[in-house]
Amino acid sequence: MRSTTKRWRRRTLAVATSTLAAGAFLVAAHPQAGGAAPPAVPEVADQVPQLTEAGVTGGPASVSGGGTSTSADRSVCAPGAHWLRVRFTELSLRGNDSVTLTGSSAGSYTLTSRHWPGKAFHTRAFEGDCVRVSAALSDPASRFAIDAYQAGDRPLAAATTTVAAVGDVCGSSCNQTAPLIKNMNPQALILAGDNAYSSGTLSEYKNNYDPYYGQFKAITYPTPGNHEYNTSGASGYFDYFGARAGERGKGYYSFDVGDWHFVALNSNITRSTGSAQETWLKNDLAASTKPCTAAFFHHPRFSRGTHGDDSSVTPFFQALYNAKADLIVVGHDHNYQRYAPSRPDGTRDDANGVRELLIGTGGRGYYNFDQSSAAVQEAGNTNTFGVGKLTLSATDYRSDFVPVSGRTFTDTATGKCKKAVSSPAFSVGTTPSSVSVKPGGTASVTVNVGSTGGFTAATALSVSGLPSGVTGAISPSSVTPPANGTATATLTLTASDTASGSAAATVTGTSGSTTQTAKVTVSVGTAGGEAFADDFETDKGWRLNAAGSDTATAGKWERGDPEQTTSTYSNQIKQRGDTTSGVNCLVTGRLAGSEYGVNDLDGGASSMASPAFTVPAGGKLTFSYTFAHGDNATSADYLRIRVLDGTTPTTVFEKTGSATEVAGVWQNATADLSSFAGRSVRLLVEAADASTASLWESAVDDIRVTA
Repeated sequence: MRSTTKRWRRRTLAVATSTLAAGAFLVAAHPQAGGAAPPAVPEVADQVPQLTEAGVTGGPASVSGGGTSTSADRSVCAPGAHWLRVRFTELSLRGNDSVTLTGSSAGSYTLTSRHWPGKAFHTRAFEGDCVRVSAALSDPASRFAIDAYQAGDRPLAAATTTVAAVGDVCGSSCNQTAPLIKNMNPQALILAGDNAYSSGTLSEYKNNYDPYYGQFKAITYPTPGNHEYNTSGASGYFDYFGARAGERGKGYYSFDVGDWHFVALNSNITRSTGSAQETWLKNDLAASTKPCTAAFFHHPRFSRGTHGDDSSVTPFFQALYNAKADLIVVGHDHNYQRYAPSRPDGTRDDANGVRELLIGTGGRGYYNFDQSSAAVQEAGNTNTFGVGKLTLSATDYRSDFVPVSGRTFTDTATGKCKKAVSSPAFSVGTTPSSVSVKPGGTASVTVNVGSTGGFTAATALSVSGLPSGVTGAISPSSVTPPANGTATATLTLTASDTASGSAAATVTGTSGSTTQTAKVTVSVGTAGGEAFADDFETDKGWRLNAAGSDTATAGKWERGDPEQTTSTYSNQIKQRGDTTSGVNCLVTGRLAGSEYGVNDLDGGASSMASPAFTVPAGGKLTFSYTFAHGDNATSADYLRIRVLDGTTPTTVFEKTGSATEVAGVWQNATADLSSFAGRSVRLLVEAADASTASLWESAVDDIRVTA
């Protein structure tokens, strides 16, 4: 495709210089008379396009090498910058020759002969205001050249880009989704095919697509769908997008956004293992230096929609999985689906799997979920047009589904880039972020210490700023999180009989000379009141699947405003649209289903664990609940509340299914917790659609534990 080169705002360039022997490489500044700005960065014809983050500046540099050179490291610097990336206009390395780049604060990467032979490209970003260039060249034919740099004016972790993503667009309703993209103001818009219905002719692009999406043409990176190929050779598609669509007849290409490498693929042409496209894909992925990778094409490997799973794109998925890619965006089914990170066969793999986002919601009808999938669907919706918003940094991503005006379905997912390198660091958090303790009583808070960048050092914990008469003890007082994992401790708060007031206490973690803090609001209540209460109007710190053993694939527990669902089979209300107080409750899949058995609990068990609390003497649990099921339920299906004492669960309430239609009705229940008096416990709210698939809905509200 034709390269897209930005001209950056200019920044004074500082570089180290010295006398060099023959065969060494050179770093040269571009001195300007009278402090004038450096010359503009030259255009490069054949380069991997690089879109930049906000606030990026840049300028020219001159770093070159050839022959044999193993010493005299040089640096490209931009004083005051938080990070730098450099542009290579030549990288022709032979044999085992290499060039290593190292940031003055953090980050290092070694370039070899596989990295973009014959193309200009920008490297990943390196933290600090200098990048040291070290060459190890033994072959006289090896050469490299750096001609420019980009510099960030804020920390690398805060340097984000926005990419809008959508497929199956125009359609009759793309006038609704186009404003969403305009409001996002993205650096790029990626299209997952079927962009102009129904045959992708040039006139359909001009008359159906262009009036709404034409305004984004300068930032659009498309792929074709099967409807484009209703026109011979997808000629309307290639004519409309021109060079931006990639080489005519192929339609696959790549580009970079910040520290992300994006690959556009054509799932309508030959894509088998060993094909020209699959071979190109593997080489392209191997050439990239970016820490994060995303791909987009039309046909989904995994889908519960009408078209179902498509194994013909498995070679794409396999190559991306092998290269440790992070995201895949697809369309084809006219709905929204988010899948857990997966292997090419659908097996969940949170460590190395690729997450698929199916966003076929640009404006063409709706398809139901009427197929099974080999992969784990984490979220889905079949009745909302919208656009995906990808917020991307050098180490992670956030994906948000943004609905059209008047619709309420949203979805958010986050993830870490598998090849990202970050400086070792830790964070401190508290769950819940606010807690009440009674005079003469106790309460507990979980302290979380998270590791990033491989941090594994001991971290001492302390608490300060508590209300009058309240003391706090953290056990253990020092934790060591696993690399890129989390360690926890328990803050136990004890209030004297005369304690009073409220304060924003500070939990401090200290490791070496580094400290991190978190706030927890501690309030002293009245004596003899509630030990724990939740009406679910605010987030009190319940955790989904805290034990990591849930199996449900849809309709999982969530806190929210439930939508009424009436069975099209029995005309009974299954999921109630009301609560016993306020607007929120704890509910299995709060959205209404478009038909019988849609958006109910499916696939097994789902659980929510409360924050810890201390059971008072004579403790009593009261709560409201509703459950409903179809006549296809069995006794293996249940709504259950357990008390989790350490790791030991004890069931204190249970309702099971039967082969009878049951409508949703709010009811009240109590349970005796006196046997747990004085112990710090959690409540575990569970529901299961077990054994065979059946209709199951349940909700819980107004939980209270009193003396």
